Amino acid sequence: MKAAYINQTGSYNEIKIGELPTPVVGDIDVLVKIDYVSVNHVDTFVRAGGFETIMKFPFVIGRDAVGTVTRIGNSVTRFNVGDHVWTNSMGYDGRNGVASELAAIPESRLFKAPDVDEVQLIASLHSSATAAIVLHDVFGIKRNKNILIEGAGGHVGTKLVQLSKLSGLNVTTTSNARDFERLTELGSDETYDYHNSVLDIHQQFDYIIDTSGKVSLNDNLKKLNLYGQVVLITAPKDNQFAFDVREFYTSSKSVKGFVISHATLEQIQKAGRVLNYWLSKGYLLDDKCEVMPLDKAAQAHEVLENGQDAGKRLILKLSNLDQ
Repeated sequence: MKAAYINQTGSYNEIKIGELPTPVVGDIDVLVKIDYVSVNHVDTFVRAGGFETIMKFPFVIGRDAVGTVTRIGNSVTRFNVGDHVWTNSMGYDGRNGVASELAAIPESRLFKAPDVDEVQLIASLHSSATAAIVLHDVFGIKRNKNILIEGAGGHVGTKLVQLSKLSGLNVTTTSNARDFERLTELGSDETYDYHNSVLDIHQQFDYIIDTSGKVSLNDNLKKLNLYGQVVLITAPKDNQFAFDVREFYTSSKSVKGFVISHATLEQIQKAGRVLNYWLSKGYLLDDKCEVMPLDKAAQAHEVLENGQDAGKRLILKLSNLDQ
C-alpha cells in the first residue's frame, strides 16, 4: 500500500512516499481504507521528534483520518464492512499513523462518521476534539457561567466559541476586529480587539482560555471570579509567566494545562460522542481547507511549520491515488 512515512525523526524532508505492507488486523482492530488525513501542528512535532513518543520505524505519519471499513477483527462488535468512519488519536504513543491507503485502527479509537462533507469533517476533528475536552473535562463547565476565549478567530478558538454557546455559556471573545462578525455568527455574545488589554473588558469570568500564549497570565487571573479557572493550551515564546501568588490562592483560582496527545481514551471517546452529535446537526464545519495529494505530505508539513497555511486546514487526499 502507498503511505507517507519516516525512518527517523527530523525535518519534513525525512517524509517519504512509498510502498509499505498492508497492516495486520488484530482481533480488536478495524482495517480502514483512508480517504483523507488532516495535517496538524502536533503531526509536525511528532515527526520532528519535538513531542517524544513511542515509535516503530518505518513510522506512518498522521493522526486524524476519515475512510471506509474494509475488514474487522474477530472481536469487533461496533463496526461492519462498508461503514464510514473517522479517528483522531493515531500516530503517537506506539500507534502507527494513518497517512496511508489502509490503516488498522483499534475499535475503541474509531467512530462512525455522520453524513457530512468528508473534507469539512476531517478538517474539524483536531480542533473540535480539543475544544470539547477542554470544556467538558478540563474546565468541567456549568451552564450560564462566563467564558473568555482569547484568540478566538483561529481553528481551536472558533470551535470553542461554538461548543461554549451550544453548552449554555455566556461567551466573550478577543480576536482581530476582522473576525468580529464571524465570531458573533458562531455564538460570541461580546467581541473585543485582542490588541487591547483584557483588563479593559468590563466583566469577570469563570473560565478563560488563551489560544495564542500572548496574554499575561496575571492579567487573566485578575479577570477571574472566585474559583475561576485558566486553561493553557500553548505558552509564550519565552516560556515564562509571572503572577500574584497571594491573590491567586486566596481566591481559590486554578491554572491547568492541556494537550490533546495526553488525553485519555475515555476523554477521546466522550469527545467523539459530543462531536458526532453536533456535526450531525451541521455545527463545527466551518474551516477553510486546502486539499493536497499524499505525495505533497512533506510540503504540507513545511507550509504548516513556516506559518504559510494562511489560516487554512491542510488536508491530504488518499482516495483515488492513481487519478
